[in-house]
Amino acid sequence: MGKANRIALFSLGTPQMRAFHLTWMAFFVCFFAWFACAPLMPVIKGEFQLSPGQIANINIAAVAVTILVRLIIGPMCDRFGPRKAYTGLLLAGAVPVIGVAFAQSYESFLFFRLLIGAVGASFVITQYHTSVMFAPNVVGTANAATAGWGNAGGGVAQGAMPLLMAAVLMLGVSHGWGWRVALLVPGALMLVMAALYWRFTQDCPEGNFDALRAAGVNVESGKGGGKSGGWYSFRAAAGNYRVWMLFITYGACFGVEIFIHNIAAIYYVEHFKLSLESAGIAAASFGLLALFARALGGIVSDKVAAAGGLNRRATLLFVMMLGEGLGLLWFAHAGSVAGAVIAMLCFGLFTHMACGATYALVPFIDRRALGGVAGIIGAGGNVGAVAAGFLMKGLGNTQQTLSMLGVLVTISALCAVAVRFTAPDKNDEAVLADNKAAA
Repeated sequence: MGKANRIALFSLGTPQMRAFHLTWMAFFVCFFAWFACAPLMPVIKGEFQLSPGQIANINIAAVAVTILVRLIIGPMCDRFGPRKAYTGLLLAGAVPVIGVAFAQSYESFLFFRLLIGAVGASFVITQYHTSVMFAPNVVGTANAATAGWGNAGGGVAQGAMPLLMAAVLMLGVSHGWGWRVALLVPGALMLVMAALYWRFTQDCPEGNFDALRAAGVNVESGKGGGKSGGWYSFRAAAGNYRVWMLFITYGACFGVEIFIHNIAAIYYVEHFKLSLESAGIAAASFGLLALFARALGGIVSDKVAAAGGLNRRATLLFVMMLGEGLGLLWFAHAGSVAGAVIAMLCFGLFTHMACGATYALVPFIDRRALGGVAGIIGAGGNVGAVAAGFLMKGLGNTQQTLSMLGVLVTISALCAVAVRFTAPDKNDEAVLADNKAAA
C-alpha cells in the first residue's frame, strides 16, 4: 500500500484517512489547550494583579518553548515515527495544561504557561504524518486541511472558554475557582486523544516504523531510514536555503496568528471596552477562519502547481503574504469594533491561507529530511510569535505593535519570492507524481 492520491473525506477505512482525521483532531485538542488561557486573561489578570509587563512575559512564555520542541519533534518523527511522537506529546503536554489550573502566583502561572507551549509542536507531527500518507497531487490540500481544522481549536478556545467558565459559575463554583475548573477540561481531552491516537493510527501506509525496520525495510522520511532520522535529518534541512526562507515567511504568518490569539480578547476588552464574552466571540472569529482558509491555501497551491509547476506555489505564498501585511495595517488603525472585526477577518483570511501555502511547499523541499524541514519551518512560526511579543513589550502599545507587524510582514513576503526549485527538483516531483498516478 502506497501514499493515497485522493482524500476520501468521509472514510476511515484506510490508514491514510484514519491518520488524516486523527491528526487534525489531535491538533485541534492541542491548540484548544494551548490557547485556553488567553480568553480568560482579563480574569486571571485580576486574580494575580498582573502588570502589562507580566502579561507580555506570559504571552512570550506561551510560545517560546515551542521553538525548541518543534526543532526536536520533527527529527523525532523520523526516528520513532509520528504515532509514538504524537502520543507522547499528548500525554506529556496534559501535565502542565492541568497544572496551570492550580497555579497560586504569577511565577507558578508563568512556569506552567511556559511548559504548555510544548503542545504547539503538535503541528509539526500533524504535517509530518499527512506528508508521509498522501501523494504529491493532494499533499498540499491534506496538509492545509488538517492544519487548518486543527488550528481552529485556538479559535474555539477563544469563544468556548469564557462560556465554559460561565457554566461552571452557574453550577455554584466560586469565582476564584471558575477559571481553574474550566482549564481542567482541555487537559482531560488531551489524555483521551492520546489513547485514540495510539490505538487507531500507524506511522506510514506500510505500517509502523519499528516493525518495518525489524523486517529489514528501509524507512526514510516518507520512505527513508537508516541514518535519515534524528540529527542527520536536522542537518540536511538546516543546510537548505529554502528552509530558512520559509522559516521567515512562516514566522510572519503563523507567528502573527499566534500573537493575535494571545492578545485579541484582552485587546477588545481594553481598547473597545467589550465584555469578556463579547471579546471572546470577536477573537474566536479570527481562529475559526482556519476551518476553511488554511485548507483553501493548500488547495489553491495544489491547483496552481498543477498548472504551472512548483515555483507557482512560492508565487502564491508571496501574494498571500502581501495581503496579510496590508490587512494587518488596516486592523491596527480600525476606529470601531465593527471595523476592527471586518479588518481582522480580511487579514486573517490571508494569514491562514499563507500558512496553508507555506506547508503546501514543505513536502517538496527535501524528502530525505522531511522531519527536519517540517520542524525548522514550524519553529519559525513560534520565533515570529516570540519576536512579536518582545516587540509589544518594547513598544508598550498594542496598536503600534500591530502597525509595525504589518510593515514587517509585507517586507517578509520577499522571502517567498526567493524560494525557487531547480529543473532536477521539478523532474523528481514529476516522476514521483506519475508513479503515484500509475499506482
